Amino acid sequence: MPHTKIKNLLCSAIDSVSSSISDYARNPGKDFSRNRKLPPEKLMRFMIAEGSSTTKNELLDFFGMNTQSPSSSAFFQQREKLKPEALKKVFDSFTGSITSCTDGYSGYRLLAADGSTASFFSNDKYSPPDEYFISPGNSIKGAYSIHINAFQDLGSHLYTAALLQPVHQKDEFRAFCTIVDRHPVVPGSKNVYIGDRGYCSYNNMAHVIQNGQFFLFRTKDIHQKGLVGKFDFPDDETFDITVNVTLVRSHSSKIDCGDTYRRFIDAATSFDYIEYGSNDTYPISFRVVRVKLSDDSFECLVTNLPAEEFPPKRLKELYYARWNVESSFRKLKYTIGLSNFHSFKPELIMQEIWARLIAYNLTEAMINSTVMEKAKRKHSYKVNFSVAAHICRVFLRLSAEENPIDVMALLTRELIPIRENRKYNRLQTAHFRKPRYFIYRAA
Repeated sequence: MPHTKIKNLLCSAIDSVSSSISDYARNPGKDFSRNRKLPPEKLMRFMIAEGSSTTKNELLDFFGMNTQSPSSSAFFQQREKLKPEALKKVFDSFTGSITSCTDGYSGYRLLAADGSTASFFSNDKYSPPDEYFISPGNSIKGAYSIHINAFQDLGSHLYTAALLQPVHQKDEFRAFCTIVDRHPVVPGSKNVYIGDRGYCSYNNMAHVIQNGQFFLFRTKDIHQKGLVGKFDFPDDETFDITVNVTLVRSHSSKIDCGDTYRRFIDAATSFDYIEYGSNDTYPISFRVVRVKLSDDSFECLVTNLPAEEFPPKRLKELYYARWNVESSFRKLKYTIGLSNFHSFKPELIMQEIWARLIAYNLTEAMINSTVMEKAKRKHSYKVNFSVAAHICRVFLRLSAEENPIDVMALLTRELIPIRENRKYNRLQTAHFRKPRYFIYRAA
């Protein structure tokens, strides 16, 4: 897909939202009713192209150093009128227009689920609601956070869906089920939802199954208390078995589960397909696969993928590929600029989060469309994401329409080698990263 076509698809998504801007304005019929230097389409396009510098510098760059460029105050007044749902709609429309089944797994689309937190400060004049407030240790007085739940296509590296929650309303189980129920399926393919131990639950499995799709979750090992800790397993260190479970939400002796394993779901645990206290049952069948890792430890996976197509070795490879969604958050925060916000208000922070997700997908779509010449080299090569993000940002500016840039030529010059099987020790203890104050940014 040519780079100009990708840009046109994004502009088309923006124009579609702008044409019905009253649906996304805080005061319909009043907001965006007058001609301004930043009408809705330019406002959203600027926010997607915005980097981590000061708002004034970003406006000057976007408008090509034009003396008639809008002021920072004008920009903030305009963005206050816009609901975050406007940029979410642009994200959904643009992502849907560039999505295709490109994972190379014979009609299966691999979707990795993960979450990350975006933190920001307040000021003396405005404090966000308490549902956003966190106080990590004694190093700072406190900050505010929004939790991002996201799905990523491991074939195209595009974020396909996201859901934002205040930090004190964080519920990855509920977010997972909500996204699965709404997630589109590419014609001719099946979605495979891949998640770590934080996503392994009977309710998540049931939502995937009810939608006719597949799951692959990591769970606690068989020797630990958890979802698979009470089944009868073979004596072998590694195995691949199918278990049949009947889920119940009542202790009534009238419930006949036959020869299957009976699992009671208590009132505190979510399960959307049986009402608590009823005598209804929910049968579920899945594979429990225990594989050996390189360091002589073991990993336990649960899945409903067919065994003939997905033997244990292949499942291990699929789960290993899930790491890409975790590394993508690093690019999103420190390359695209999600760690540098330009506001204190949660609604405006959400605007910027959706804008950064769009910018990330735009960059990956441009990289995917770059045709690289084959040559005899020691390593395979890929486009440098950091440079590509900057090129795409410039490509969206208004100045690029008057002085077009050759995106393909620029991207093919910015290559880095792919070095397989590199491993780094992961930090054992999570630590809080402070948000960056406005005054510490590049002026």
